[in-house]
Amino acid sequence: MRSLSKLCVLLLAAGLLIAPASGAAASKSKKKKSKTEEVAKPKVDKYTKMFVNDKSCLTAKGPFLTLHKLKGKLYVEVPLKTIGREMLIASTISEASDTNLGTIGYKPTDPIHVKFTRIDTTIYLSQAVVPPVHDTNDPHMSKAIGRSTLPPIMHSYPLVCYNRDSSAMVIEMTKFFSGDNELLAPIKSTKGGVVNITGKFKSEGSVIDQIKSFEDNVTVKSYLSYSVTADLLGLMVIKKDEPMTVKVTRTILLLPEEAMRPRLADSRIGIFLTDMSRINGKKDKIEDFSVINRWNIQPKDLEAWKRGELVEPVKPIVFYLDDAFPALWREPIRRGVLRWNKAFEKIGFKNVMHIEDFPKDDPEFDPDNLKYSCIRYVPAAVANAMGPSWVDPRSGEIINASVLMYNDVVKLAANWRFVQTAQVDERVRGKELPDDVFQESLEYILAHEVGHCLGLMHNMAASSAFPVDSLRSASFTQQHGTTPSIMDYARFNYVAQPGDKGVKLTPPDLGPYDDYVIKYAYTPLPDKKDMFDEEKTIRGWIDEKVGDPIYRYGRQQVIARYDPTAIEEDLGDDHIKAGDYGIGNLKYVLSHMEEWITDEEDPDLKIRTELYEAAAGQFARYVNAVMLNVGGIYLTDVNSNTAGGPQAVSVPKELQRASLKWVLAQMKDSAWLEQPALTEKLPLHVDLSFILRFNFCRAFFTYYKNVTLSSHIADDPYTPQEYMDDLYNIVFESTIKGGPVSPSERLIQRMFVDAAADVASSEAKRMKLGGIAEAYAPSVDEIALMGLDRSGIVERYLGPLREAEEEHGKGYVASQLWNSDALSSGYGWQYNVQLRSIDESRALFVNVNDRILKLLRSRVKSATGETRAHYQGMIYVLERSLFPSQKN
Repeated sequence: MRSLSKLCVLLLAAGLLIAPASGAAASKSKKKKSKTEEVAKPKVDKYTKMFVNDKSCLTAKGPFLTLHKLKGKLYVEVPLKTIGREMLIASTISEASDTNLGTIGYKPTDPIHVKFTRIDTTIYLSQAVVPPVHDTNDPHMSKAIGRSTLPPIMHSYPLVCYNRDSSAMVIEMTKFFSGDNELLAPIKSTKGGVVNITGKFKSEGSVIDQIKSFEDNVTVKSYLSYSVTADLLGLMVIKKDEPMTVKVTRTILLLPEEAMRPRLADSRIGIFLTDMSRINGKKDKIEDFSVINRWNIQPKDLEAWKRGELVEPVKPIVFYLDDAFPALWREPIRRGVLRWNKAFEKIGFKNVMHIEDFPKDDPEFDPDNLKYSCIRYVPAAVANAMGPSWVDPRSGEIINASVLMYNDVVKLAANWRFVQTAQVDERVRGKELPDDVFQESLEYILAHEVGHCLGLMHNMAASSAFPVDSLRSASFTQQHGTTPSIMDYARFNYVAQPGDKGVKLTPPDLGPYDDYVIKYAYTPLPDKKDMFDEEKTIRGWIDEKVGDPIYRYGRQQVIARYDPTAIEEDLGDDHIKAGDYGIGNLKYVLSHMEEWITDEEDPDLKIRTELYEAAAGQFARYVNAVMLNVGGIYLTDVNSNTAGGPQAVSVPKELQRASLKWVLAQMKDSAWLEQPALTEKLPLHVDLSFILRFNFCRAFFTYYKNVTLSSHIADDPYTPQEYMDDLYNIVFESTIKGGPVSPSERLIQRMFVDAAADVASSEAKRMKLGGIAEAYAPSVDEIALMGLDRSGIVERYLGPLREAEEEHGKGYVASQLWNSDALSSGYGWQYNVQLRSIDESRALFVNVNDRILKLLRSRVKSATGETRAHYQGMIYVLERSLFPSQKN
């Protein structure tokens, strides 16, 4: 010990002696030491250098995916265990500089179904393929299916680096989220529709903003900029190179490893669909089929449910209520959601539907995340609401659903209640709806949209199940409302007459058809092994209702309108009787409007003008409903294994004839629409009665094509010749009698002659209309009146679209809407029916033209004044049609 101490002292002394060495030597020594230490320092890996040490890096870490935002670029950390898992990627508009092109909360494209795949050190974003349903116990079939369902590669991403423990690969996906990604674009360039849009992407105004990561999803918010040009059918420019910026939220959502058991669809009941295919080993082909879209609702206590007790679901349906809604809207919205619990209670569930406010203190909540279903307020001047949903394509399971409520739905509700119910409801006789009436109306609108969110399609046949006169009964309407389904566009009780006491004016909370659909879609069948094992049971539920009009499903008719019992905005089983009641009520309401809303309350006439136009639109709907009887065909989906009658049945002959007479009578006698007390105060205009008469006649005189097809399938047909004879006798009734011809009759006669001359002399046009391009296609006015275009484009640009239709023919605008996907789809619309082989219209019109010409020649000499000039004009048109070689 002593020796050691001595050694330490000697060393210390040596150190002291060495310390005063020269500065150069000391510096040289330090450099050598520093260099040695630098070499010994551990090497920093690329992951740590980029995402840990660089303090400018923002990281959102999660068990599914981890996101890194570094120097404007987005890096995605993909765990190896996630590769091969199926996902949905969705894009939601969070903010927009122009809400006409970008609706807040809307998903402008369907989510894409994808998975990450890997080859060596490259990760690919591949389209996930849903394989045909097949026998998984057959190894040869499974192997063959695997070889034929290779996921198509959409994008490739080379490895940037591995994470620290090499359990995940890091790739850069900046362009996918902030570039011109057509699959997720909020502004899509479209051609061939009503509105042609060109959106030129501007990379200099596009950037990644915010990133978040959660247990089973991640979100990336980006600003995307465009230069937008839009035109209306090439007729007018709506926008020209206008700048637009959209903030979008993209969600990547991990799908469950095991998909929900699907349930087979049936065309006799209206539920949204997901298409699938099946390879049946017993049949030598691949079969296409559809499953319904529905939420995965399973009983939390299965045994209690089997005993008939009400049980809660494992996972309820939760909607989050936008905090931007006006206070008056919030309670009816809540009630509109929760009323659907009544239907679930009938199949053994309680508390399926929940509604909660936007969470204030939940950092995970984002209303634009695909994981959350929300009810959004859209502050835009659009009188509409919608309830879209998105599904797992493997099963039809609804993953997300949203209700978008536009601000001007308030105006829509007020107009409906005034023109449809003011004759009996004193509360609505003013410039604004009272709070209780507004909330009652809004609750119905919201509940209808929530029905869509649950998978229910429109059922436009529902209201035709009720006898018209029952809608005047207090006892009947208090029990049943106005329709068996709130998924119809049945609206409010316009049949009720002044003096009818205690009549319910609104649709029911839910109708029997709505309960029926919920039963079909959501009743658990735990004892069945798969969807095919369920088939007999669920088909039996529909078979039980065959022939009962309460449960009949009528597809919404968009591109071709055959069936007069499956249309929008109607009530009851007799359109003529309902129309008579409705028109009587409109006359009453318009005659009292100046009394109910005074100049002091409405000094600029804005409110009364809008209500006056709404009343004229309502009258047009009544006429349109009856028009569709002429050449109409009742369509009923049937199952070949059960009773149910033929699928297509011609409207009875006498009803078609009565409808023709009724419509033309309304056209002749619509002067009551001219309300001088109001219209004399308006700026220079053409009376609405003349505008309506012109538009209806233009459409109605093309119905000979409808009559052609309807008579072709009828046992006792209303033939095209009978239709033409009736038209001639009714349109020219005053001329045949030798009496005076009113201004309204002159317009109708002139339009009939123009239409007849055009068809008789124009072979090219006649051939062009061989299918349903005009036969059964809705006119532009019908599209606007019946809400067939939910984008609002047609109503906004009705004037120029009428001009386009006049040039190209009835059905032109409808076909353009169809091309642009502005119209919704369902079980598949009626296919084109070619009429050329049975079309004898040219001979019919040549014959009727000859009859009209002879009539006019016999009356023109005795006619005087305007009538004589009117006859001379028609003679000129007919002679040029019948004798083209004599044209000067």
